[in-house]
Amino acid sequence: MNIKPLDILHKYYGYTSFRKGQENIITSIINKEDVLAIMPTGGGKSICYQVPALCLDGITIVISPLISLMKDQVDALNTMGIKASLINSSLSNSEYSKVLEEIENDECKIIYIAPERLDSMEFVNIIRGKNISQVAIDEAHCVSQWGHDFRVSYKKIPYFINRLDKRPIVTAFTATASNEVREDIVNILDLHKPAIYITGFDRENLSINIVKSSSKNKYTLDYVENHKNESGIIYASTRKEVESIYEGLLKRNYSVAKYHAGLSNEARKEYQENFINDDIKIMVATNAFGMGIDKPNIRWVLHYNMPQSIENYYQEIGRAGRDGEDSECVLLFSPGDVHTQKYLVEVGIENPERKRVQYKKLQQMVDLVYSNTCYRKSILNYFGEPFLEDCNNCSNCLNEGEVVDKTLDAQKVISCIARMKRSFGATMIIDVLRGSKNKKVLDLGFDTLTTYGIMKNYSNEDLKTFINTLVSHGFLDVVENIGPRGSFPTIKLNEQSLKVIKQEIKVEFKEDKVTKSRYVENELYEMLVSLRGEIAKEEGVAPYMVFGDATLKNMTSSYPINKEEMLNISGVGEIKYEKYGRKFEEIIEKYIKEKNIDKSKLNKVSGNTTGLNSDYFNVTTDKKLYERLREYRLSVSKLEGVLPYMVLSSNSLKEISGRYPLDEEQLKDIGGVGPVKINKYGEDIINIVKEYIKENNITPKWEEKKRLKLVIDGDSRKNEEIALDLLNQNKDINEVVDELEISVSTVLGYVCDYIKLGNRINFDIDLKCMYTENEKEMILDAISRFGDEKVSVIKKVMPDYVKYESIRAVILERYLNK
Repeated sequence: MNIKPLDILHKYYGYTSFRKGQENIITSIINKEDVLAIMPTGGGKSICYQVPALCLDGITIVISPLISLMKDQVDALNTMGIKASLINSSLSNSEYSKVLEEIENDECKIIYIAPERLDSMEFVNIIRGKNISQVAIDEAHCVSQWGHDFRVSYKKIPYFINRLDKRPIVTAFTATASNEVREDIVNILDLHKPAIYITGFDRENLSINIVKSSSKNKYTLDYVENHKNESGIIYASTRKEVESIYEGLLKRNYSVAKYHAGLSNEARKEYQENFINDDIKIMVATNAFGMGIDKPNIRWVLHYNMPQSIENYYQEIGRAGRDGEDSECVLLFSPGDVHTQKYLVEVGIENPERKRVQYKKLQQMVDLVYSNTCYRKSILNYFGEPFLEDCNNCSNCLNEGEVVDKTLDAQKVISCIARMKRSFGATMIIDVLRGSKNKKVLDLGFDTLTTYGIMKNYSNEDLKTFINTLVSHGFLDVVENIGPRGSFPTIKLNEQSLKVIKQEIKVEFKEDKVTKSRYVENELYEMLVSLRGEIAKEEGVAPYMVFGDATLKNMTSSYPINKEEMLNISGVGEIKYEKYGRKFEEIIEKYIKEKNIDKSKLNKVSGNTTGLNSDYFNVTTDKKLYERLREYRLSVSKLEGVLPYMVLSSNSLKEISGRYPLDEEQLKDIGGVGPVKINKYGEDIINIVKEYIKENNITPKWEEKKRLKLVIDGDSRKNEEIALDLLNQNKDINEVVDELEISVSTVLGYVCDYIKLGNRINFDIDLKCMYTENEKEMILDAISRFGDEKVSVIKKVMPDYVKYESIRAVILERYLNK
């Protein structure tokens, strides 16, 4: 078949371009290569095997362990006019027979099947002689014992493929896989010289917020109240906590459901469908929920407890924002989470080697929580993806919230523990500090201590939170004690504790702010959502299978009222237009008439947009003000002895020049300007802006950026795209570095990532000038031992004089010479 993938994408899915990495993967499959693709959750894996399925002659078999995913995918495909079926344990005998009959009669283009059903002789006898173009294996990490979700049934897959009359193209997809797991996938599934694609794990639309100093219950209630109109998931570690959170939200009349392994299959199915169909806004669940949930408009994921590993955490937060819209991920942490996860490892894993690996993964998750650096950078580096710059979209980067001095209260707690002579649990320490008449407190004579009752002003819950916060910030240690009744944690002092008592260091905590909802009321949007819901109920599918939220939002900004205008909306393909287009046009036409809207005047307003009318926040640089701000930045950088961009980036200066912030509150809405920089430079910047607008008789109109994507001077490209474009224009790498205000190492990383995706470059970079032969020898030796994916690991074993750019230059040279 000679069908272009892009035509398929537009006709059936309504998109005009592929996401990052998709096109290269699809091209390899169409060229009949086996493929291993590692893509982030929400990165668009399904399109990578569905589009080739429609381009190739024959049937595509998709092997998936996820019953809910199969149903969602099959429903979505059938809604688009693509004949798809599924085979799993949810089918009755008559339904199973009907699917086999459809396969026999060549009525299916794509078949989803659970791995447990691959040894059905009835199925094998029918399928083996058919023209199978592709076998796609989703969640391929399940084949490896080193993966975080090993399933014995995945071992059946290569035997099934070998029973087919003719070997098809075999493709494997997963969201997270270490080098060890990747090797297992290739070897166990017997992939033939596979093209391996790692499209990058970064999900830029997800903000990451880790909270270590708040009461979990209070934070959760405040958060849910602020986000009750949005779809969200609350993850908890145990069934007991799920039930407790669910009951608490239910009695406060929130739209909530629950999901854990202790519920019946019928109850889980009902709750899940209510959530997917937008009948319920909030799902409280253990990690048993979510794999294969293809709901695109989940706006937030809140972890009530810390997950067992970074893989689990990143997979779970990846369920937010699959439609590409900005979404939030919040992790509430207390030291008790570590003990809960250790217990779950102990009772859940018997194999000593797997247990050792899981404890290592747990420690890596704890290290992430305690990290003071950019969370996104830490996560991406963990997965072997170079990410050198701060993301400015996580709580460590943004550092929002008021910093409060808690040194005196910390000294009271530490003094009390010291006077108690030996380690006790938090409950006993709290009883002493609050002056409890508990018999054990009195029997031990703790009522005679000078610290007895000195923190009566704290409630029991608040004092427990404060002690946990001291632990999580390293001012106290938790010791795990093994006794006849199992393990129990006690608290002891450490070196940091003594420094606090001696007043050598301060104890300052950031009071975390609960974010506001991004939900914006819009009458037309609500009308379109209502119509979508009616259509979905009629057809028995989830609402997003009709049109996604982003598609409806685009309709509210451009008011399409004919086929040509509708097909220009992302997510509206020809098939969906024929099915639904006219119904949506009728509502939009009626709305335009009632509100007397003149479409010719749309999008003529200079600068920004508000509400649902755009995905972008456009800023035009005021070049004269920008130059004045650059002069100020240069003078500050000389005083501080740092590079200018370390004061403020050029993009921050451009945004300031185009928006004219007049006070600190407005300055907070500028990208890359956090509380620390406002404290240092805010007053000067505001004065420069005020003086400039007065001189030039400008009356600025301030608009909040909210979560819209910033576009400066009409250029929405990412740094890596701009860098590669400049290099293609034969710009010297140092010119690129100066223009983008990034490091040489970062530019080399962009080039290397581009080549890894199977692309070729048409420019030259003088790499040999970036290292000595001795440095190259040491770097190559480190690569042979550790691989080249984690540059930070190689840097650690190098002498201090070896620069990051030298390491990246050697790595890039290796790829260029392949």
